[in-house]
Amino acid sequence: MTADPVHHVVPGEVAELRRRLDVAQARVDGGLTLLSHRAEQTAKDLDDLQSRVTALEHNRWPLQAVAVLTAVGALAVAIWQALGR
Repeated sequence: MTADPVHHVVPGEVAELRRRLDVAQARVDGGLTLLSHRAEQTAKDLDDLQSRVTALEHNRWPLQAVAVLTAVGALAVAIWQALGR
């Protein structure tokens, strides 16, 4: 007689385990979807940042050009001061 109530409990426990497994699988699927979306967004942000850095590098002045302009400006000021005195 004890085997009969146990057999009735087993299908209920199996159904509960199956429900828990389905819930856990849904959580994992949701987490993977979120991670996939974040990875895509990060890749997009990285591409945008790379294009901005490339544009900044393209538009910057070379250090030698800045040094030459500074030297020419200093020479012009020195000549102007020498002629003005």
